[in-house]
Amino acid sequence: MHIIPAIDLIDGKCVRLTQGDYNQKTIYNEDPLAVAREFEAAGLTRLHVVDLDGARGGGIVNHRVLERIAGGTNLKIDWGGGMKSDEDLRIAFAAGATQVTGGTIAVKQPEVFLGWLERFGPERIILGTDVHGDKIAVSGWEESSDRELFEFLADYVSRGVRYTICTDVSKDGLLQGTARELYARIRREQPTVQLIASGGVATTADLDALLALDCFGVIVGKAIYEGRITLEELVKYEHGN
Repeated sequence: MHIIPAIDLIDGKCVRLTQGDYNQKTIYNEDPLAVAREFEAAGLTRLHVVDLDGARGGGIVNHRVLERIAGGTNLKIDWGGGMKSDEDLRIAFAAGATQVTGGTIAVKQPEVFLGWLERFGPERIILGTDVHGDKIAVSGWEESSDRELFEFLADYVSRGVRYTICTDVSKDGLLQGTARELYARIRREQPTVQLIASGGVATTADLDALLALDCFGVIVGKAIYEGRITLEELVKYEHGN
């Protein structure tokens, strides 16, 4: 199971929000590249970066930070937050992203998202399925859509999606455990999709539960920054020890 540490960006700084609330922001480091290098030095190979300024405003904002991280490490970076146009995608890939995540765009402009899938291939495009209740959350989680999670995911899997990052907004940033039942249902109903679980990881027991579900990966954020799980512990999952 891939361990994917998270870096969330506001004003170019490494931050974490609680339940997506921009008013509950903690700045952990003003140098995201230094943070990324720590992850790489520990033995991790992937990185999840969210442009929270872009997610809120629509359109890529912190691409210079992406460029620095990609140029300063060998990490495979998945990039998301406010991706809404072909130009945003071009900038992200040019700056060094390995994969790009689209969530709001997949709800509001499905023809654009499907165009990305066709042009760049399903290995490079991740479907963001951020969920609040049973509805897909959009626009930096500041809105709920009328799309129901399982119908939404099934539709896109049938159209070629191979990867999804699923975040239960109610769990994110609380360090109270993950949405295990939600992920178990996704694994049952969509066994072909590569599921990346996100939100709520607090202990290695949470990771054990996700490993048992055969998740492709898990995103870990606040648990790292708050010292709940060490990088040494995380690397054991990454390398199957």
